[in-house]
Amino acid sequence: MLAVRWYLRYGLSYRDIEELLAERGIQVDHVTIYRWVQRFTPLLAETARPCQHAVGARWWVDETYVKVAGRWRYVYRAVDQCGQIVDVFVSPRRDTSAARRFFEHAIGATKITPVEVITDHAPAYPSVLEELAPAAWHRTDQYANNRVEVDHGRLKARLRPMRGLKQDRSARIVIAGHAFVQNVRRGTTSLRSRRRRTDEWRSPSTNSPSRSDPEARPRLQHAAGSHNATGPLPVPSSAQTRRPGARLTAMASSRACSAWSAVASTRARTPPRASSTAAAWVSRWVSTPL
Repeated sequence: MLAVRWYLRYGLSYRDIEELLAERGIQVDHVTIYRWVQRFTPLLAETARPCQHAVGARWWVDETYVKVAGRWRYVYRAVDQCGQIVDVFVSPRRDTSAARRFFEHAIGATKITPVEVITDHAPAYPSVLEELAPAAWHRTDQYANNRVEVDHGRLKARLRPMRGLKQDRSARIVIAGHAFVQNVRRGTTSLRSRRRRTDEWRSPSTNSPSRSDPEARPRLQHAAGSHNATGPLPVPSSAQTRRPGARLTAMASSRACSAWSAVASTRARTPPRASSTAAAWVSRWVSTPL
């Protein structure tokens, strides 16, 4: 996996990766690394698809070109407002049929229909958008498409050290893998969203299982209420109940004091070595990636 990531992320050739692995005591032929990239790149991209952030509704769409076996191929690419690469598509032609296939694949894969699409003045886009996204606002302002134009440079910088793509299939795999690695690098694909032990999917924005998993709320409430088993909550005074929300504040404060007392008593009864071991185990459990 390390060799595949190096090849997709950095401007290295197969022989460069062979040399880097040899310096680390791993003897691998460059042809084997090529087969690893062709075999595992689609699997990695498909496995990480559930961890991908939701695609935005504003798409910057444009096509660039690469040479495969001495012939030009057109690469359709789309980027949303967060910089996430929505989809890529390699086509031997630049026409209405290729644009329609690209939008059909992008909308079908993301389950998102864009509300705004920014493109250049290519004549194929208006009819395709009128058919597949009739409610979308199609913009063709000057310099409005610079976002995806600049993003093409990342792909060109990756393909430049190569000695050329020889097959359409390898070109599709490498270009799609490069888009996947760029999304991971930009933080739009969170590979650590899932915790191994609890099988809970945590929200990338809140990192809290109670907000992303409705079934976790009763468990957390039960765990919080278990600290108050020593006795009933104290009744707030009349002066505290005069203000709106004062009763809730007093109850929350008493719960926090009871919980802190229970934790302090537990720490007093627990040997220091066991406590440090448990803390290390919890820290390792929480930080364990997928």
